[in-house]
Amino acid sequence: MRDSEYTEHITSRRNPIVQDIKRLFEDKGRRDEKGEFACEGAKLYREALAAGVRVTCALMTREFLERGGVQKGCRAVTAPDDILKYVSTQKGAADVAFVCAKPAEGGLPLSGARHIVLDGVQDPGNVGTVIRTANALSIGSVILTGECADPYNPKSVRASMGAVFRQKFCHMSLTELKTHHESGMRIIGASPGEGSLDICKADLTHSAVAIGSEGGGLSGGVLSLCDEMIAIQIAPECESLNAAVAAAIIMWEMSRRGLR
Repeated sequence: MRDSEYTEHITSRRNPIVQDIKRLFEDKGRRDEKGEFACEGAKLYREALAAGVRVTCALMTREFLERGGVQKGCRAVTAPDDILKYVSTQKGAADVAFVCAKPAEGGLPLSGARHIVLDGVQDPGNVGTVIRTANALSIGSVILTGECADPYNPKSVRASMGAVFRQKFCHMSLTELKTHHESGMRIIGASPGEGSLDICKADLTHSAVAIGSEGGGLSGGVLSLCDEMIAIQIAPECESLNAAVAAAIIMWEMSRRGLR
């Protein structure tokens, strides 16, 4: 493809494009300010294009440019391996590092009958894994509340395996979550505490199931909105499950029952 705005071959780490991509990888504030996030690797690049995500800039090797082409309107810039290794968040250099525009979150409709709420889940790998699993199991939305990790953190993006480009997710304050609850959205909390109903016996129809951090569990604010509590039965010597694993089991249970 030759629809790109190919402009130059970069050889310096000080080049503004190189510095901007590196900052987008490292700095959430920068991602929020620009409304963009950075990704790397040929697989994620293909996933982004397939999902119709707007790629604004791509830094790539000349070999990758010749092999794969770029999206129309994208500014494609080539660079040697050492530059790509410099911006990379991994040990080895990828063939391409690219910048995507964040989709607008405002007014995101909570379509469908199944939602998962992450309450203060701070590990970016867990957030990305939940997004990936939600996409695989046709969950309507992943709702992030509290101090959750940024879904556009490079670790989250990698863990999502491209689902970050397809799955609906949104940030909600406790006030916004309360508004949806008052409008009829049933909220179920996942907690191994006494009084929680076995997940196999729970009715998860038209519900949002909330999962807290491994260390702190659900926050008091989210707990106050829960209509019911459920638990995943595990061996008594085990204290808890990883947040992403617990979310996967719950989403599978919702999906297995054919809820829509």
